Amino acid sequence: MTLEILIVLIVLIVAFIFFITEWLPVDIVAMLLVAVLLFSGILNAEEGFAGFSNEGTITIAAMFILSAGLTQTGLITYAGRILRRAFRINYFLAVSITLITAAFISAFINNTPVVAIFLPLLLQISRDNNFTPSKILLPLSYAAIFGGVCTLIGTSTNIVVNSVAVKQGLPSFSLFEITPLGLFFFVTGFLYLLLIGIKFLPERKPDSELTDSFGLGEYLTEIIIKKESNAVNKKIKDSPIIKNLNLDVIQITRNNKHSFIPNADTYIYENDRLLVKTKLEVIKELMEHPGILIKPGLKWSDALTAAGNIQLIEAIVAPNSFLIGKSIKQVHFRHRFNSIVLALRHRGKLIRDKIAEVKLLAGDSLLIEISKGEIDKLKEQGAFVFLSKVDPPSFKKSKILISLVTILAVVMLATFNILPIAVSAFCGSIVLVLTRCLTLEQVYYAIDWKIIFLLAGSLALGTALEKTGAAKLVSELILVIAGSGGPFIVLSLIYLISLALTEVMSNTATAALITPIAIVTAHSLGVDPRPFIVAVMFAASLAFMSPVGYQTHLLIFNPGGYKVIDFIKVGTPLNILFWILATFLIPIFFPF
Repeated sequence: MTLEILIVLIVLIVAFIFFITEWLPVDIVAMLLVAVLLFSGILNAEEGFAGFSNEGTITIAAMFILSAGLTQTGLITYAGRILRRAFRINYFLAVSITLITAAFISAFINNTPVVAIFLPLLLQISRDNNFTPSKILLPLSYAAIFGGVCTLIGTSTNIVVNSVAVKQGLPSFSLFEITPLGLFFFVTGFLYLLLIGIKFLPERKPDSELTDSFGLGEYLTEIIIKKESNAVNKKIKDSPIIKNLNLDVIQITRNNKHSFIPNADTYIYENDRLLVKTKLEVIKELMEHPGILIKPGLKWSDALTAAGNIQLIEAIVAPNSFLIGKSIKQVHFRHRFNSIVLALRHRGKLIRDKIAEVKLLAGDSLLIEISKGEIDKLKEQGAFVFLSKVDPPSFKKSKILISLVTILAVVMLATFNILPIAVSAFCGSIVLVLTRCLTLEQVYYAIDWKIIFLLAGSLALGTALEKTGAAKLVSELILVIAGSGGPFIVLSLIYLISLALTEVMSNTATAALITPIAIVTAHSLGVDPRPFIVAVMFAASLAFMSPVGYQTHLLIFNPGGYKVIDFIKVGTPLNILFWILATFLIPIFFPF
């Protein structure tokens, strides 16, 4: 145990703690790792920053862009027409088509946009056909993961594991090398969901009204400001009654016809009707204030009917949203979007008080009140997945053929080893920009920069593990735990460790950190590292028993009305089944 190994192991443990607890954003933690390793002298500048120029990092960024090319042209949305017809014919037929379609698309583009596009579509179909979305959304997320492990580019973890292996002098995986094994897992998972998993899923009927769903009725009150009130001719932020009673002014109706969403600098005038959100006990105090007429018991839906230019929408914080880790107050939500967040579902908890202080996470559901004319501005940010009916985005349908041919060319060039996947994907991204399938702004929005920074930092830590010998020390511990069981038991143990970490932290970080340990372990056993690398690939993606185990789970958690126990009931048997299958099947497809 050298000082360098001790430092790296301490950094590794601290990294695990922060990745699991999310006390700091994961990309910030990753950059802190790089800083510590550089400052301590364990890595030089070239080694520390190599993750940014790593072939895997470039490939992942390019695949985000290629995925955006398909979604921005509207190609994937055509699958919705087929699904609508299928659900009218037969429920199980439609579910089967949905899962197969999602899995197939996810084999070639990033899983997250696939689920993001299918999500509002399936919610609308569930309303039209009177079935609960909880029966279809979780299988959708699972199916996207099944498809992702069928090709090298299907998920970022596959690309990360492959790049770490190549960096250590091992041959690269071909694009479809893992496909036979991946298809076996897909078929097994597909049958499990249809025959067993769906039976474990709850039937939770969504509320017909968004306001009922978020439980807002009791918090709404309309007040009319008379000339005796000390609020007249004052800005909202300076009004004594607003400040003292902590009222949240949601909407102002002026002259009994013009309704708008105010901001802190909006003046209050005589006879203005203010829609305020407050606690029940405050209503009693309002009644005692001079110059205030109160109309309690008003429903949110009633208010919106009266104000035809105001709309309620529900949106989910996207996995690559700039809002993650920030509060509504920090991003000046009301001013930036000219809209108000009325309520929030945060990690399954309904929050209606002090919403502005909550740090947003991927998958959080927001109930937003917004002027209809401002919805396009909200959509342009790329920060949300919209669940409510909003005008469909304008797709570049004339570019569908270009986008499709481009991604097919990328796949074919990589398949026949004409170009490495990183080169073909990068060139394909340039083609999409030059042909105006995507604007530069859309390209920047498409890339999940948190994953890029997380990957760069994790790769640096992986390099430190291998360079200092810490990876060998950890591998020796794994061998001690495995005893004399041989490579089968060790492979099973590595799969289980990778799976356990993926359930509680980033799968990308898990892949980057465990792969060098798996390779060193294989060398210590004197066997081919390839089956151990594949074990990390699959385990770092096939995590089903936790909402935070994979990004797509976060997207469907709130819209499906799920609870953590739902993932445990459906995902635990599937995790165990895949663990057993991996232990016996990986050595068959990739011998020791």
